[in-house]
Amino acid sequence: MKLDNVIAVRTNKTVYREGDTAVKLFDADFSKADVLNEALNQARIEETGLNIPKIEAVTTFDGKWAIVSEFIEGKTLAAIMDENPEKLDEHLEMFVDLQIKVHSMTAPALNSLKDKMDRKISMADLDATTRYELHTRLHSMPKHNKVCHGDFNPSNIIITADGTPYILDWSHATRGNASADVARTYLLFCLAGKEELAKKYLELFCKKSDTARQYVQKWMPIVAASQSVKGNPEEREFLLSWVDVVDYE
Repeated sequence: MKLDNVIAVRTNKTVYREGDTAVKLFDADFSKADVLNEALNQARIEETGLNIPKIEAVTTFDGKWAIVSEFIEGKTLAAIMDENPEKLDEHLEMFVDLQIKVHSMTAPALNSLKDKMDRKISMADLDATTRYELHTRLHSMPKHNKVCHGDFNPSNIIITADGTPYILDWSHATRGNASADVARTYLLFCLAGKEELAKKYLELFCKKSDTARQYVQKWMPIVAASQSVKGNPEEREFLLSWVDVVDYE
């Protein structure tokens, strides 16, 4: 492989185009277990029939782990939304419909969302009382087994020339409660400084899926606490502020 065509740079990884494939090359110190788990997630999601890039290989290059997938030609939904502000409602509807389709799928072999959040809350920079309240709230939430993307945002959706959407980046995929996935998307919009879009998204999702807004909001402190474990200090501070403002029952 000759990796010289960079198409994306992310924390701990760089994505290259190599012919008809996309090569996600991880940093040398990136966890082998996490790379293999991401590849396994992607393979399991392939089996649901959702439009996603298919895995071609898991390999090493210059001593670093890499996941090789088919390259999907197109534009991110994020770029399309930025370029066409007058069509925001139309694109947001497409985005929500796609997320609802993801949640309609099951993949029993995926890791449990509740188990993952339990571990993350235990690691969060919070006092013991708050962690206890969050664990208690998490365990009181209904147990579902829906496919949850874990990082569902417009930059992870590619729209091809014929209008077909493909969903990228399944590294955080779990099986669990769809409303936790929605809370995560809402917080991602807020982290990007798009609070009005976040509100609009939440209203549209709840309307289309017949989900009570208050139910999604109950997940927000749980999701914020679990996400605060990673990321930069500014993100951590913002996410932990969502935990602090909650009145526990």
